[in-house]
Amino acid sequence: MDRELPSRVELLQGTLDLLILRTLLAGPCHGHAIAKHIRRTSEDLLQVETGSLYPALHRLEAKGWIAASWRLSDRGKRARYYHLTPLGRKQLASEQSKW
Repeated sequence: MDRELPSRVELLQGTLDLLILRTLLAGPCHGHAIAKHIRRTSEDLLQVETGSLYPALHRLEAKGWIAASWRLSDRGKRARYYHLTPLGRKQLASEQSKW
């Protein structure tokens, strides 16, 4: 199967939101880990750029679907970790039922 895809895939806002919520279902993650998980699970087809990821995280936090707190990463550096809220779980379930 010949797969010629652009090196960069643009994601619609709603799709990116769903991917982030789905990623956080597994547990809290910092931004870089979220982007890495999306890339890995899509077999490198989807690469979320920083300029798309962090505005989406802020938007989801403003909606109350995710919350964030500062923690130390596995490498001992401070990182902002995001997790699903009960409202975010409800939104994810609603969106997944549409698929």
